[in-house]
Amino acid sequence: MTRYRQVLAVPGMASLLGVSLLARTAITSAVIALMMHVVLGLDMNYAAAGGVAATLTTGLALGGPLLGRMIDRRGPRTVLSVTAVAQVVFWLSVPALPYGALLGAAFAAGLLMVPAQSVTRQAIAAMTTGGQRRAAFALESVQGELSYMVGPPIVILCAANTSPGVVTWGVGAALVVGGAGMALLNPSLHAEDEGDVADRPRRREWLGPRMIAVLVMAFGTTMLLSGTDLAIVATLEEAGQVSWAAVVVAAYGLASIIGGLVYGALSRPVPTWLPLGLLGLATIPAGLAHHWLWLCVAAVGAGLFAAPALSAVADAVSRLAPAGARGEATGLQSSALSAGFALGSPIVGGAIDLSVPAGGFAAAGLAGLAAALTGCLLSRRSPVRTRSPSAGSPRGGENTVFPQHGEDRRAAAIQPPHCPVSPSSDVA
Repeated sequence: MTRYRQVLAVPGMASLLGVSLLARTAITSAVIALMMHVVLGLDMNYAAAGGVAATLTTGLALGGPLLGRMIDRRGPRTVLSVTAVAQVVFWLSVPALPYGALLGAAFAAGLLMVPAQSVTRQAIAAMTTGGQRRAAFALESVQGELSYMVGPPIVILCAANTSPGVVTWGVGAALVVGGAGMALLNPSLHAEDEGDVADRPRRREWLGPRMIAVLVMAFGTTMLLSGTDLAIVATLEEAGQVSWAAVVVAAYGLASIIGGLVYGALSRPVPTWLPLGLLGLATIPAGLAHHWLWLCVAAVGAGLFAAPALSAVADAVSRLAPAGARGEATGLQSSALSAGFALGSPIVGGAIDLSVPAGGFAAAGLAGLAAALTGCLLSRRSPVRTRSPSAGSPRGGENTVFPQHGEDRRAAAIQPPHCPVSPSSDVA
């Protein structure tokens, strides 16, 4: 645990992660809060609730890069303050809006969602050295798992026992407090040794095959995760044990937290595609389980690789993005993650409808494997290149190039042929 103590000892890191956890828990609860409001407050069907969720998610996916560019230009405090004000207006008005107006307002709220994840990831990249970064991003991934395990269940419980309108106000209040807290902290998003970042690099200088590979893997990871949730429910419903779904999902989340902490403590880097590939491989056999207890066992086996896959993606983006474009890069990462969540459930749901619940696990696992393979192949096509001057000086002993072939024999030994390992960059 020495690595984690070192990360939390970085000035401002503990307070940033604490406030960010509040904001992220509210963000992960926002969709379910709106859905519960539509079903219980407006007395409409679940298709209508899904429409609101889709518009909010679409706004999130489109707003990530836009807010990222604003952060690069204006800094985090300005963007966090503006988005916090926008969320105040939206969440206060939700109980009074008719359904049609709620659709448009939800899209706008998604576009102007408090960029808690993006700011946290940029701050981690700036505040940590090369030796600390993997552990720091592992904590960030664990934070994400905790937000999913805590936020939505609380919202569902409160909405079922109180007024859905009050619940939406509560979610909005938590979101605004978290965003305002991050604005007050105003974390530095650029290290002192990164030089002048005012001159933004051209997008083509950093959005190359390696970055695209990482974004594909981000999309594939969340597509797999959202599809797995649906496959768990479908499997248990067929077995007449759907009431145990919460237990299975909780076991998955706890295993993910353990896996993330173990991954962050590793002394040597692994290629970015490896955790995702293992996650895909471990997900497919879960379809063989037909009892909630065995499904828990399968969920634990797969969950061990979930947080490591998300952590590896975040780490890779931070290493590939030059300092002057880090906001836009993390915004693209958030968009890829949101798009994966949005598409995973309907695609896996279609596979379940066309076959059996086990087909859902197969579809989710194969999606993860396809994304890992695509990331591996795309990174292989990337030429050796140096960091642009705007990226700043590497820290913590990082090399100044992204080599095609790693020098670490142990890392090379675990990769299949033709899939490069880059120990210095830990990318793809």
